Amino acid sequence: MNDAALELRGVGRVYPGPNGGLTVLAGADLQLSSGEMVALVAPSGTGKSTLLHLAGLLERPDSGEVIVEGEKCSKLGDLRRTELRRRTIGFVYQFHQLLPEFSALENVVLPQMIDGISRRAAARRAAELLDLVGLGARLDNRPAKLSGGEQQRVAIVRAIANRPKILLADEPTGNLDPGTAADVFDTLTRLVRDTGLAALVATHNVALAERMDRVVTLRDGLLVSA
Repeated sequence: MNDAALELRGVGRVYPGPNGGLTVLAGADLQLSSGEMVALVAPSGTGKSTLLHLAGLLERPDSGEVIVEGEKCSKLGDLRRTELRRRTIGFVYQFHQLLPEFSALENVVLPQMIDGISRRAAARRAAELLDLVGLGARLDNRPAKLSGGEQQRVAIVRAIANRPKILLADEPTGNLDPGTAADVFDTLTRLVRDTGLAALVATHNVALAERMDRVVTLRDGLLVSA
């Protein structure tokens, strides 16, 4: 029985252009299980972000299938894809993309309220999660009053606030100095292990990649073991 939280089967993506277009993915396959951290390490321009967008249901593949929690997604309507993305997938980006006019607490409260959680319950969970990552004393600080590492911790907490099954991270430590990057990665790893998330993490940091369960790379539009 396949227990993959996320599966890509023969996923292809071609961007239109002169001379027949640009093939970015040419039949990529991946299985990601609950509680597993997989590093995606590949040179810039090889399709890492495209693959994450497809896996996160932000784009549709030109061929193949994306399967989230056993549900085939490529032909689903936009409403169902949005629902799956909101309830099942958390995203962390290189640049934290916090809302600058809101506090750390409010940035974690908002996605929960969008998902139908009451403000009081959302604030309670947000405070618990932020305390868990060492930000219990910084709840009321807006992003401008937080360090880069603190902002990224808020972004990680925001990504898991709605209890997703899958976490997709695109260079989550790429904008941080080495020491801060290691601390943020430790936070990310601890949360993944504690919650049983299936995590796919694109990174250029080979040292961090080697600490994950396995490493894959993109070669000629295919995913292969690194």
